[in-house]
Parts: sequence; structure tokens; C-alpha cells
Amino acid sequence: MKRRLIMSMLTGVALLVSTFPGAAPARSADIPAEFGADWHDPVTAAPPVDRPSGGSCHVTLAEAQFRDFTPYRGTYTPPKGCDDRWSKVVLRLDGKVKGRQFDRLGFVRVGGVEIFRTSTPEPSPDGIGWSVEKDVTRYSDTFRGSRDVEMLIGNVVDDTYTGVIDVKVTLTFYAGKPAAAPDRVLTLTDGATLTTPRNSERVVAEVYATGSGGGCEEYWYLTVPEEAPYSCRAEDGPYREVQVRVDGRLAGIATPFPAVWTGGWSNPFLWYVIPGPRAFDVKPIEYDLTPFAGILNDGRPHHVEVSVVGVPEGRSGWSTPVNVLVWRDAGRAVVPGKLLGSEAGDLLDATVHTPGAEHRLDTEGGHRLTVAGYLDTSRGRVTTTVTRSLAHTSVHRWTDGETVDGLDATWTDDEKITVDLRGRAVTTRTHRTYTMNGATTLGADDRLRTVLTLGDRADALTTRNGRRVAWSRLDDTYTGDATYTVGVPRDQRHAVGTTSERYRLRGSGGCHDRRLTTVQGVLTEDHADC
Repeated sequence: MKRRLIMSMLTGVALLVSTFPGAAPARSADIPAEFGADWHDPVTAAPPVDRPSGGSCHVTLAEAQFRDFTPYRGTYTPPKGCDDRWSKVVLRLDGKVKGRQFDRLGFVRVGGVEIFRTSTPEPSPDGIGWSVEKDVTRYSDTFRGSRDVEMLIGNVVDDTYTGVIDVKVTLTFYAGKPAAAPDRVLTLTDGATLTTPRNSERVVAEVYATGSGGGCEEYWYLTVPEEAPYSCRAEDGPYREVQVRVDGRLAGIATPFPAVWTGGWSNPFLWYVIPGPRAFDVKPIEYDLTPFAGILNDGRPHHVEVSVVGVPEGRSGWSTPVNVLVWRDAGRAVVPGKLLGSEAGDLLDATVHTPGAEHRLDTEGGHRLTVAGYLDTSRGRVTTTVTRSLAHTSVHRWTDGETVDGLDATWTDDEKITVDLRGRAVTTRTHRTYTMNGATTLGADDRLRTVLTLGDRADALTTRNGRRVAWSRLDDTYTGDATYTVGVPRDQRHAVGTTSERYRLRGSGGCHDRRLTTVQGVLTEDHADC
């Protein structure tokens, strides 16, 4: 039975989807009493990548089996027989793994540009296959010349963890009207130095920020201050914020997405079929650095630094690779400008620990930043103002020994970007909300149960001189409830679990609404509206 995962770029965001040619949800009579040695391949409810009609060309980027932390290295060559101005470029990863293995984090880089970051599903003994697709048109500048390719999915294979991760990654180039992609895609030289073209008129940094690696920063949202009795501690508690500085000056702030990988919350049975939001497609955080373009356009190298607020000094676990996307002014060789101001509010990071039979940690955090600058472009003076406001609240409850461990958390990341040309203003407002509400309980009979709900929501509105020109509303909600016996061989766990996802996306670009449900690893519902 063919199954595949697909990712799309809608309203500038890469998304996941699954399709099942010829597949249908199981009847109730076909649902086993507990998980067996095999289950449905991974599936998500997100919409597919829109593909243009017409001709296309294909290139294989990487084909490898990952057994350890040795990266695949190769060379990319632009496709023959295709123009170098494409209407769309789609990346596809096909993977398979069987046996026993943890979830693993991976990336694909072309010419040093990270074009894809992912994590892997945990396999069944009989094996699983999955595919992921992503719209990577924004990296078209990178694909126009021959480049080195690097891919890594760090893995450990031994007598216990037997799963070899076998993957193939391809690019498909579609002919047609060229997409409005950035003119240049840059990376930081020596890890922290950026030199932009002198006629840059828009500059956007993207940071693939992930807390991972199996340590406490993989579960940063559960960390507690040093004085509290819990297995994962951080001096300032769970508040995290990803900051970008240009020449030492704060240029951008953002909330990291609280990703849960496919072994998360001590319960892999939650994720065998339906992964958590963004688990297979780690979306980069975007920062509009255009207010700083007047500084960056001087032709000199500038220092760009990314840091994660709240991480204890000396602790590893965060990865923050940076790409910089640049749009150039075709009408001027040099675009002068000026940073008008950068105003940051006080950073709030407050925790209150209440000890007792059930410990409680209340956390409140937040930050606000406004930056503004202008550029004297060939079209006239353009002033860009970016305001970003972050907020976080959470209540973490746990018992001694952490036999009960629960979290109710909400993060918001509000952004307003206004671009003004001679009094004609285009404003884009984005309100992002991430939620995590769940608990894990370990009973006296060694039965571990996890009940969890995750939310990934975003409302976006673009206006021109006060009139709406585009809008979108995303609501991706995952729910899961799974139980198994710990400390026993795999075939004695007697695991049961129900998971579901509803992915809704509406806006000026159309409508998508799909709902999935699985029971004991069997797909029982696949319903689409719109």
C-alpha cells in the first residue's frame, strides 16, 4: 500500500501532508486490541505542495544509509535541459527504517545553505517508509550553480538499536514564470560574518533553531530553576527566546517553536503514526532585518550573532544555523540608508516554585522589540518598521520521583511589519500561538500513560493603506493518549493508544481542512472538508 508525506509552502510556510492512493481507514473489526509488530506508516493532515503544470527536471541531491555521525558529501549540478529561472523547486525525501531506533535529527545543506531540517520517525520491527516534500523555491539562487552537498542524520547502530536510516533526497524543478524568489541566499562566513550586496533593499534572516540532542534542552519547556527538585534544571527556568544581533545591537527576537520529536514525552506510541506539528519539517524562524540594511549596505563585513536566552552557560543542545535572504534594487548599484532606531523593552523571566506533595512551577516571560530604518531606493525612500512582542505562561506540576509530570503552557509571538513608500504603507501583522497541555503518569503497576494536546496556530493579515489584500488562518492541533508497560521487552509492553490531528488552513489562498485518527497504530479516520 503506497503511502507518502508531502510538505507545502503556503503563505510562506512549509507544511506537511500525507496522501494514500488506494488506502482507506480501517473498520472497527480490523483494529487490534494493542499495538503489534507493525503499524501504519507516518501520516499528517497538512495540505500538499501545489505543483505547476508543464515540464520539469529532476536532480538527486543525496542517497545514503546513516549508521553513525558520518555526513554524506556530494556535489550538486544544476539540471540539464532546464532554464535557470524556475516557477517552483520542490525537495523530496524518501526514507525507510526497520528494527529498533530512536528519533534522529537531520539536515540538508547545499553550498552551505541549509535548505531542509527534519527529524525521523521511530520504526516498527517490520519496518516503515515515509516521504517528505518541501517547497524550496526561495533558495533558487543557490541552485543556479554547482555546489557542495552535505547531509547528516546522526545515528547509532549497535546490537540494541538496529535501525539503519536509508534515505534519498531529490529536487524537482518546474518550468514557467519565474517565482519572486530572493536574488541572493547568503550564509555567515566563519559562523558569524555577513557581507551583503550594496544594493540590498530587503534582508531577511532565517534561523533553523532546534533544542535537541537528547539532553535537557530537548525538553527546555520542562526545565525548572536550580532550587527545585526535578531532573532537568536551568538557572532561569523554561523561558527561551532566540535573539539575533547585528554588530552587537539587538536586531530581532522570536519564540522558538516547542517541537516534540517522535520519542517525546517518554511515550513513542504517541507518535508512531501521527507526528507532532513540525516534527518532520523544522520551519526556520524569520527575522526581517531590512531596518539594518542601511548599515549592511556599506560593503563591509558585519558581525551577526544568534543566541538563545535561558540556556545555562556551557550547556549544549541548541542548533541555530542561519541563512540570509536578500532582494536587490535593480535600479541602483548602491542603496544608502539609515537605522532610525532600535528600542527593546525589559525582558521578563519570572518563576515561582511552590513545593509540596505536588510541586508547582509558575512561569511568566516576555519581551518586546521595535526597530526602524529607511533606504533610498530607485523608487524613493522606503521606511521599514518591525515590531515583535513575545509572551509565555506555563504551569508545571510534578511529584517526587516524577511519577506524575504535567505541563500547561502557551507561547505567543506577535509581529508587525510596515513598509512605507511616500506615504503608501503595506502592513503585515502575524499572531502566532503555540500550546502544550499534557501529563505523564507512571502507576504502581509500571503502566505509563501520557495524555497530550499540542497546538500550532497563526493568523496573518496584510493591508495596503488600511485595506485588506491578503489573510490566512492556521490551526494545527494534535491530541494523543497512549499507555504501555515500562521496563519490559518490546513484545510485553501491551501498548494501546489513540492519536488524532486536525489541520485547518483558510485564507485568501483557499481552504484546507483535514482530520486524521489512529487507534493502536491503525488509521481509523481520514476526513477532509473544504
